[in-house]
This record gives sequence, structure tokens and C-alpha cells, in this order.
Amino acid sequence: MSDAATGRHEPADLAAALHRVFGFHAFRPNQEEIVRAIVSGRDVFAVMPTGGGKSLCYQLPAHLMAGTCIVVSPLISLMKDQVDAATATGLRAEFFNSSLHAAQRSAVLGRLAGGELDLLYVAPERFAMDSFLSRLAAVRLCLFAVDEAHCISEWGHDFRPDYLSLSRLVERFDGVPVAAFTATATRRVQQDIIERLRLREPFVVRASFNRPNLFYQVLPKEGVHRQVLSFVRRRKGESGIVYRTTRDSVESTAAYLADRGVHALPYHAGLHAETRKRNQEAFNRDEAEVIVATIAFGMGIDKSNVRFVVHADLPKNIEGYYQETGRAGRDGEPAHCLLLFGRGDIAKLRYFIDRIEDDTERAAATVKLREMAQYASVNACRRRQLLGYFGEAYDEANCGTCDVCAGQVEQVDATTEAQMVLSAIVRTGQRFGAGHVVDVVTGADTQKIRDYHHDRLKTYGVGKDRPKRFWRRVLDDLIAQQCLAVSGGQYPTLAVAPKGYEVLFGRESFHVLKRLEKPKPRRAAKVKPAVEGPLDYDEALFEELRALRTRLARERGVPPYIVFSDRTLHEMAAFVPATEPELRGITGVGEKKLAQYGQAFLDVLREWTQPKAGE
Repeated sequence: MSDAATGRHEPADLAAALHRVFGFHAFRPNQEEIVRAIVSGRDVFAVMPTGGGKSLCYQLPAHLMAGTCIVVSPLISLMKDQVDAATATGLRAEFFNSSLHAAQRSAVLGRLAGGELDLLYVAPERFAMDSFLSRLAAVRLCLFAVDEAHCISEWGHDFRPDYLSLSRLVERFDGVPVAAFTATATRRVQQDIIERLRLREPFVVRASFNRPNLFYQVLPKEGVHRQVLSFVRRRKGESGIVYRTTRDSVESTAAYLADRGVHALPYHAGLHAETRKRNQEAFNRDEAEVIVATIAFGMGIDKSNVRFVVHADLPKNIEGYYQETGRAGRDGEPAHCLLLFGRGDIAKLRYFIDRIEDDTERAAATVKLREMAQYASVNACRRRQLLGYFGEAYDEANCGTCDVCAGQVEQVDATTEAQMVLSAIVRTGQRFGAGHVVDVVTGADTQKIRDYHHDRLKTYGVGKDRPKRFWRRVLDDLIAQQCLAVSGGQYPTLAVAPKGYEVLFGRESFHVLKRLEKPKPRRAAKVKPAVEGPLDYDEALFEELRALRTRLARERGVPPYIVFSDRTLHEMAAFVPATEPELRGITGVGEKKLAQYGQAFLDVLREWTQPKAGE
């Protein structure tokens, strides 16, 4: 039984509502506790990984509670998809932003005033407008849900000043609970968010940051366009994101892929707003395989079937990297996260960091870059490193889902090679960049070497039996493992750090990761399936169902994943339900979707089981 006045709901009520609205048979970790806290009137702060089901934590209470839930969403371009996804489950949802014309805005406000909305999505800057706050004060509200809450913290990786106006919520709406959600926050950022939003003794959830369905891999950057093309071609027909640092590199990479037969589109802040919107919608609707983008793309992306994320440049920090890789595999199916790592990226990012005027901000950015570079090169499980950054221990000896643990790389002693490089840096006065140091070690005949008489040094040519590419990797690893310090400026120079002297004088060994020519077989991701037993589905039937999904999505003007996720189609192709009750047992088939799409999918499934002519 439930008590609508007090917001108390028994477990059976919540489970029944979960199945009725969303078609899920059980809550994911932490969801039920968060929902229960919200419907009882408590403030909530929740750190949950991308794909962990944050939106359900406020959408289900919005269905259960009297009044409207106001959802703070950071990007106007995402709101329509968020509303479409909520509406597809039977929730009454609208968005209110500057993209609407006057008549549309009036209609939305009319539905809000009439109590006809479960959810209203708005941008954070609206809360700086007294006129908007006055409208909210005149209607019945059940909850404020703040998505991407890390944007309110100046210690976070994506601070946005317009989020600061949200600190007014508790003061202006004292009786309405506030729930803040983010996929990434260190404990320092967590405390800052709670204080800035003035949450009142919130129910705090810090979920596991582990995404076991994601495979993490790092490769040395060696011809980035060629590497990206090779990676994408091996995943033909799958959706993926390629992140680049600059607008120019986005354009050049997208053009390179498109010229070679990959349907890739660019996305960055320099494009016309209409072009950005069109490209994003093409990607969401599976009309484009790949979106090549700066970090302007991605926050709050709901597309569930992204099968890979490639970072073709080194991210600025681990928080951003974690959130961006988290856009892959939101449906719980396996996905691949590739990072291409090169020494030049560190220098480029340092160049921009050195131009930060605030000393504290500049120092913090430098530390975060060093942590990111260390992640890319140290000899340890990628998953353990990521979780450790967020203060979470990972006790498994082998995660099986990163290149280190899956046997794609091995640890190699490179102490002698490191000593050659360190010695060359010392003997040249610690005032030259990586390119010149490599030239010295490989015995290059350059004007600069002759001018400085570096061809007379003891270390000149000691590494001529190896290609320059090898020595650049050694330099990358020395920098990432804090054996070398990189100076600021447009032309950074290298100096030996204290740890580097320990290696140089033989008091400490130095190891690098070497990619195996024939990697060991990759272990399957440790993902607990939504149904018991292995999900062995018919791939041909899955393609039939996917084609139907695409057609239905186009008819309704929504992205395919809003109709059904890949996971739902995989279960259909595995179990081939023949009746409505059987289809209702498939994960993701709620009441509204069963009524809207059930018959069309059952027709395909039944036809598939019918004997063909001549059989």
C-alpha cells in the first residue's frame, strides 16, 4: 500500500511502478534507496556512473508524487531527446527554453500551471530570473532534480557560472526536496556541491565508479588519422564518438573518415547552431556512424548504444576522461574505450595551462594533467587506476577488461634506455626539447647538433639502432612517470626530476608497457546479464528488429534508442517472445511501449518463427 499524502511507498509499490512504467524487473544498485529518500521528502546527493540509471531516480518519483518535478538540464540541445525519452515511457514531460517560440512557451507554462506535467526540463540560467521563480512558486512542485551537478563546483572539471543561481532553490522553495546527480565527483567536489546547493542533511549515495562493460585501452599515437580509421573500420555499423582537442582537428578527422567511406560528422562550438543540431540528431538516429567532436559534445547524452569512444588526444584530466568514456555502453552491453597517447599532447595542454592567470587554478590544472598522463603510461590495471582516483578500491587481481589485464601489453624493463635519455638531457644542459634530445640519442646530423657540438657528447648516437619513434615513447613514459619535468612556454624544455635521478644513478628501475604483436584473447566483460544465463541471440533476427526500430523511430521523429535499447532487442532475439505477456517480460518493455510498439515487434518475431516455403 502507499500513502500519497506522506509519500511513503512500500517496496511492492515501487517495484510494480518500476515494471509498469519502465519495463524493468529490478532496480539497479542504489536506485531504490534514492527513490525512497526522495518520495519521503529528503534532499539527495548522488554520484552515479554514466549508465547507472540516474534519470530513473527522479523520473519514478515524478510519476509517484503529486506535483511537477523540475529538472535542471545543462544543454538546450539535449532537452528534446530527454523529453522524448520520458514521454515514450508514458510520463507527461515538456521542456522550456529559448528554442521555443512564444506560443509554444505559453502552452508549456499553461500545462505547468494546470498541473498537467510530471517533468519540466529547464536550463540553469532560468533560475537567475525572478519572473520564472515567481511562476514556479505559483504551482505545485514535488522535486528539483539537478543533473550534471558537478557544474556548480569550481573544483570540478566543468564549472559553469550559470549553475550558481541554483543556490537560491532551498531558500525560495523551502518545502520542496532537491536531488543533485553527477557521474563524476571527487570527495572535495562532492562537499562543495552539497554546500553550494545548501542541501539539508541529504541522503548521500556514492555509487561504484566501476563500469565493467567498458574495455579500456591505450595506444601510442602514431599517425592519428590512420589509427582512428583502422579502429572504426573494424566496428562497421556501430555507433561511436571520436574526441579531438581543437576545432581544426575535429574538422580534419571527420573529413578524413568521410573521404574513406565512414559516415562521420563534426561537432564543435564553432559550427552554426543549426549544423550542430543536425549533426547530433543524425548521430542519435543512427544515420551517422561516428561523431567527431570536442568536449562541447556529450554532456547528458542519452544515446544508449554507443559502442566505442576514442580519445585521439590526451584529455585534460581524469574526471573529463571518465565522463567521456562513460558515454559508451550506457545500455550495459560491452563497449570499447581507446586513448591515443603522445608526448606532443602534454606539451600542447601545458601551453594552454601556462596561460591561466589564476595561480591556484593553474597549479590545479597542472596536477590534473600529470595524473592523466600517468594513467596513460604506468604499468598497472587501467580500471584500478580510474577507481583509485575517485577513492574506490578495486581488489580483483585482474579486471580482464583493460589492455594491461587482458594481455595486450606487457611490462618491460627499460632502465638502460631511460638512463640513455636522462644522460643526454643532463649532458645537453637540461635546456632543450624532446625532439633535440631524440636527435642526440639517435645520432642525427642536424645543424642544431653541430652548432652546439652535441655530436661530441658521450651519449651521441647511443640509441641509433632504434627508431626515433621508440625513443619518443621512452620520453613519454619518463614524463608521465614523473622522471622528467616539462617547462612551460610554447617551446617546452626537459629537465630531470628527483625521481629521474634515482633511475639515472641506478637506484631505481624503470619499466614501460610494450604492446604484444599477438595479444592474448580478450576476456568477456564481467557484466551480470539482466536475465539468467548467457544471452546467445540470433544476429540475423536482431538486425530485423533493429531495422523495424529504425523505421518506427523515423515515423515518430525520435532517436531509435528511445523506441527500445539494443539490450531489449538482444533479449527479443534471444527468447523470441510470441505473445504480449511474453514480450512484457523482456527488459525495457513497459506498459506505454508495449501498447505503442508491441504489435509491430510481435509481428516480426512471429514471422521469424514461421516455417519458410520449402522447409
